[in-house]
Amino acid sequence: MSWLIELITNPFLITGISSWFFAQVLKTIIYLVINKKLDMTRMFGDGGMPSGHSATVTSIAFLIGLVHGPGSVEFAVSFILAIIVCHDATGVRRETEKQAYLINELVKAFEELAEEKLPEVKLKKFVGHTPIQVLAGITLGIVNAIVMYFVLF
Repeated sequence: MSWLIELITNPFLITGISSWFFAQVLKTIIYLVINKKLDMTRMFGDGGMPSGHSATVTSIAFLIGLVHGPGSVEFAVSFILAIIVCHDATGVRRETEKQAYLINELVKAFEELAEEKLPEVKLKKFVGHTPIQVLAGITLGIVNAIVMYFVLF
């Protein structure tokens, strides 16, 4: 049972999860303000402002840097993983989002021209992030890591 206590009191895990949670709450609120519609799927969905992925990995890497130092192997590994995740969010995942939008539009256009219904296949519109959304996630992650450092250490 001590492993469970260690798990739920792990400051690095708490920081990462709380950064993800704050990003998702902000994402839901921003979506509500812009679209005038509450969509609770934004709490668990990908894409949007700010990037929850970027906030999560950045907060863990930054906290590791604060606790173990920037010369530690833990920081090096977490920093490289954060770079990969942030790059992927604006690269592959962003391109996937663009392709999903285009494919959805092509299916709609084909159905109108052919006057025939295609099998229902709706690709997710929110998958990747713009560089600004990733930067917002990184900023949120750093701020949360600093706050959690003073709260948990």
